[in-house]
Amino acid sequence: MPTSFTSCPEFFVQRQAPKFARGTRLRELCYDSFAVLHNGDTKTPVYAAQRLNRRALGGIRRQKSNRFFADARLPPAERAELDDYKKSGFSRGHLAPSGDMATESALAQSFSLANTVPQSIRHNSATWSKIERDTRKYVQRAQGDVYVITGAVFDRYSLRIGGNAVRVPSHLFKLVYDASTRQAWAHWQANSDDEGMSKPISYQELVERTGVQWLPPGAT
Repeated sequence: MPTSFTSCPEFFVQRQAPKFARGTRLRELCYDSFAVLHNGDTKTPVYAAQRLNRRALGGIRRQKSNRFFADARLPPAERAELDDYKKSGFSRGHLAPSGDMATESALAQSFSLANTVPQSIRHNSATWSKIERDTRKYVQRAQGDVYVITGAVFDRYSLRIGGNAVRVPSHLFKLVYDASTRQAWAHWQANSDDEGMSKPISYQELVERTGVQWLPPGAT
C-alpha cells in the first residue's frame, strides 16, 4: 500500500490534503478506502480521510473477532502494537470506521492500529458509535460525495498507555463536508465515558479549536 497522499488524492476535497508542517515522524498512508496521516510521536493517527457516497458505503458485515494489526509500513519506534492496548482500560477506536467499508479488503485494512486511538470504551460503543451511524445515514441521503475527516486532539495532560507510550487523545472530532451543497459541520467530543451527544459545531469553530484549515480555501 502506498505511503504518500499523491497516490490517493481522491479521499480529499478538491484532491487537496490539509496542510501540515512536514516532519520526519508524520507519515502519509493510503488504504483502499481511506487515508491516514500518522504521527510517530503520539503513535496514533492525526486524522483519517474518507470520500463516501450512497453507491459505495458499507455492506460488509463485521465479524466479532480480533483482527487488529500493527502497520508494518511504520517504523517500530513510531507505531502502536497490540500489547499497548492490553489491560489499558481503553478500546481501540477506529477513526475511519469499519462500518463504512464496502469491500472485504477495505474492512480488513480499517483494523490497522495506524487507524486507531485509545478511546474511552463506553464512549466508543455508545455516543461515538451513534455519530458514525448518523453520518452513514446522512451519506445515504446525500446527492453526491460526502468527505469525512475524523481526527484526534491532544492536550498537555494526555495520558500514555503501553510500553510504546501511545498517547490518549483528549478529544475526537468528525468533520463532514457535503460536496453537493458545500455545507460542512463537525462533531466535537471529549474522549470520556460521560460524554453524551452534543450539537455539531461549525467548520469555522473546528478550525479555531484545532488551528488547522481542514478544507481547501473556498470549499464552503
